Amino acid sequence: MLAMSDGRPPGSAPDHGSSTHPSADPSAAPPVRGWRARYHGAHTRYRGFRDGLRHRPVVDRCWRWSIGVLGTLIVIVGIILIPYPGPGWLVVFTGLAVLASEFEGARRLLHFARGHYDRWNDWQKQQHIVVRLLLFAATGAVVLVTLWLLDVFGLVSDWFGIDAGWLDSPLEPFA
Repeated sequence: MLAMSDGRPPGSAPDHGSSTHPSADPSAAPPVRGWRARYHGAHTRYRGFRDGLRHRPVVDRCWRWSIGVLGTLIVIVGIILIPYPGPGWLVVFTGLAVLASEFEGARRLLHFARGHYDRWNDWQKQQHIVVRLLLFAATGAVVLVTLWLLDVFGLVSDWFGIDAGWLDSPLEPFA
């Protein structure tokens, strides 16, 4: 009997449910697309890079120290920026993510901090407008006091020729 090039007898319909096609396997994961594909590729490359460093203990130790110092500096800058308008918490979470790439404790802390941050935001949204305005005023007071202590007001008053001693920082004699 004659056979087609794919091994089936003449006149028979092709088997589209064939298990030889990769998409025919129902347990196969769908292809990763979009930003997830880019993240997955970058994550895979980073893991390969790290696995290569683990075989060289001195380089591995230097890498971990570098990540530790960089992540800690980013977290410190973020903590300083928290009371100011802008991305203070984003910087803190970025620093924790950098640390979490190498340290399990930082990964747990990042997860813990995200949970508390989300709960805080949910609590704020449920509060009366007066409570929200008081929180806003307290944040503004922290910003103003910090700017005063850093002598920003004294510097600006000098630019404009304003002689107001109360604008000068009380910490100025120590500088």
